[in-house]
Amino acid sequence: MSGLITAAISGIAWCFCTASASLCSSWCGNDKPSTIPPSATSGRKRSVLLLALSVVVALIFQYAVAPQMQPDQTAANAPKIGEYLVNAWTDGCAYENNPDLVQVCSGNSGVYRASSAAFAFFCIFGVAAKCRPTANREAWPAKYVLFLFLCIGSVFISNDPLFIPIYLNVARTGSAMFTLFQQLILVDIAFNWNESWLAKADQAEIDEGAGNGRKWLAAILASCAILYIGSIAGIIIMYVVFGGCSTNDAFISITLVMSVICTVVQLTKSETGSLLTSAFMTMYATYLCGTAVSKNPNSQCNPKLGETSTGTIIIGLLLAAMSLLWTGWSYTADKRVGGRQEEAAAAAPSEGDEEKIATTKVGGVVLNNDTYGAADVPTAESTNEDDHDAVSDPSSFNNSWKLNAILALVSCWYAMALTGWGTVEKRGNIANPDVGEVSMWMLIVSQWIAMLLYLWTLIAPLMCPHRDFS
Repeated sequence: MSGLITAAISGIAWCFCTASASLCSSWCGNDKPSTIPPSATSGRKRSVLLLALSVVVALIFQYAVAPQMQPDQTAANAPKIGEYLVNAWTDGCAYENNPDLVQVCSGNSGVYRASSAAFAFFCIFGVAAKCRPTANREAWPAKYVLFLFLCIGSVFISNDPLFIPIYLNVARTGSAMFTLFQQLILVDIAFNWNESWLAKADQAEIDEGAGNGRKWLAAILASCAILYIGSIAGIIIMYVVFGGCSTNDAFISITLVMSVICTVVQLTKSETGSLLTSAFMTMYATYLCGTAVSKNPNSQCNPKLGETSTGTIIIGLLLAAMSLLWTGWSYTADKRVGGRQEEAAAAAPSEGDEEKIATTKVGGVVLNNDTYGAADVPTAESTNEDDHDAVSDPSSFNNSWKLNAILALVSCWYAMALTGWGTVEKRGNIANPDVGEVSMWMLIVSQWIAMLLYLWTLIAPLMCPHRDFS
């Protein structure tokens, strides 16, 4: 009888393990055959999910594990390895006379452990994706296990010198690079938004007749009004809520002055800018200023710094995690990693095709010609041939590694966001994990960089008229 029960339990366990493995494979594994070439964002969802896991691990290490890794806490009483763990997590924290600062330093090292594991993971598989483009969408269950082993192994590694100062400086460098990358992308988005809607207005004039493009022009004007009204309201609110301190007042006033200067230059001098672009940059500058003053660690200047209750802790940690994950997701979009440029290059006509296209397509409005554009309609045979060419074209394999490179920089960036760029003093608390004087200054400096970049795009054609800035 006992043999039958054992056999039944073994069979049920086998079925459960098989089903779990199948489910895990379908969720994390490869969902496309190897004959289909990877896009620039292959594995994006699973990669960002791993980034999310690393952020969660970092917060757990910072606010749950690190407090226990102190000389008078639980870990110190663990047999055999307790003293070693405490020394490993407090090594490099030269604040012997202030236990609170030692705990903050240990919390920072916990973030470095999770962040460095993610950084190493994305660097390794970035190289793998460069050598084998399909690596981004293969063996994800094993990748998650590898990442967890990296995190667990990092617990037993001493802070000094791997995490403090080596990885701390690596993360600062990577985070600075990502911050600059952010500003370049935002300026590009501002220009592309206006160009896209103007192109749609022109296309509506061609396809739907004269006057039909005005709806897109009206949308541009409405967007400008909304963005400028929102920016003015945001600046007024910041003066009311965060005003009264010299630092905050200076940041808000500089934001207002730079926004006015860029808008006036765009309206009176520039031939390359547009009102929508200026409105977008004004709103972005206002957002960065609001974020910067909300990270001021001075409680007299920042009403956001309230009491540390359970509700504020949960809200603070959730907001920090969500903002970090949104950054990771939005900056790994197809256009950010070169996917659309690649598609545009593939779609561009070759020299041999230019003459053929010229005989079948003309510019302007074409009337009373039912056959216009018919040459552009693909047939079944041509579609099959194009699909075959797309599969066999090695040029579509080129950018899959860039996803890992961006996420490696994001891993550095979130480590600095959660630790105030590696500072121990003048920091926020568990309810405000991203508050800090260095974080405040980095945000406002990034705003100045973005606005100066935009101003340069406006005045560069005037200062260098013989150069092509298109």
